[in-house]
Amino acid sequence: MRGFLLNNRDELIQRCKDKVALRPARGATREQLSNGIPMFLDQLTRTLAAEDDGDAAGGLRISGPSGGDAAALSEMGVSATVHGGELLGLGYTVDQVVHDYGDLCQAITDLAVERDAPFSVEQFRTLNLCLDNAIADAVTEFAAQRDLEVARRQAEEENQRLGFLAHELRNHLHVAKLAFAALESGRLPVGGSTGAVLKRSLGSMESLIDHLLAAVRDAARAPLHPRIFCLATFLADAGRVAELYATDTGCTLRVAEVDANLAVEGNRELLLAALGNLLQNAFKFTRPSTEVALHAHTSGGWINIGVEDCCGGLPAGGVDTMFKPFQQGFNDKRGLGLGLSIAQRSVEADRGQLTVQDLPGKGCVFTMCLPLQTLA
Repeated sequence: MRGFLLNNRDELIQRCKDKVALRPARGATREQLSNGIPMFLDQLTRTLAAEDDGDAAGGLRISGPSGGDAAALSEMGVSATVHGGELLGLGYTVDQVVHDYGDLCQAITDLAVERDAPFSVEQFRTLNLCLDNAIADAVTEFAAQRDLEVARRQAEEENQRLGFLAHELRNHLHVAKLAFAALESGRLPVGGSTGAVLKRSLGSMESLIDHLLAAVRDAARAPLHPRIFCLATFLADAGRVAELYATDTGCTLRVAEVDANLAVEGNRELLLAALGNLLQNAFKFTRPSTEVALHAHTSGGWINIGVEDCCGGLPAGGVDTMFKPFQQGFNDKRGLGLGLSIAQRSVEADRGQLTVQDLPGKGCVFTMCLPLQTLA
């Protein structure tokens, strides 16, 4: 068998490639698969050579013992382990990992029949031992790496969920504190607009906490039912919160008038929180004593709600990374970098789109594009 493998190495590798080509393309390069079939063939050949020379211990150091119960990985086990990890990175499934080695076994058998090359029982035993150990080590590493990847993704999703909760609670708390400070001056009535902002912020915090408690109890969250609501009232509510940001930063807010018959269909509280995130960001980054504008217009069957600031323009590459979780603009480290990601998710949940336009030297415009509705 050793001579057969040496003389037909290239043919066997090509047959394995041809078999792989019949399955879905997986984009593997020669370098990425260098620990796979070619190396296995070389190690199998060396194992057979060691056995032919009466060096059974040397053969086992290469192939590993039957059952794979060695204290340390064999040489073949080390390369198979690397191969299994590489296949996971290429998007392979566990059955494809097994197929890679199965292809070689079939290629050797088929070619031996074609060339009328007889193999001894001991040689077949060595071939099966090497295949068994290589498959076991490759699959073990593949499964271990896959489990780590699943755990990493789950941890990342949980981290984003907790980040969403913390971010939204902090935003509502900040608004409540600003509203309370304004009421504490004694110049505003508790029953007025500022009092309503305080009440709504406390209600939003209560709702978030209720949802968290429901999740802890493994209870299903109550579904959010979209409804049609007035755009003008929606912008007015957002504007009342934004006025607190304006007062706090010394900037001004301009809210454009819109047709009272225009409406939006969606989850009002989530969309209001998304717009609040955009306004808070605008006042955080706009230049001192400048203006933030809140406006809306229709385009075809859509309503475009825009928040325009005077931040001076976005940094290089800012448009491409703006909505990624935990990205903080202008090297600002005061928050978690989740606000825009959360806002985008809320808008997209209502069949909308959130985009940003850079105005170099001036500022930027964030636009919530939502399906247009009209009030009856």
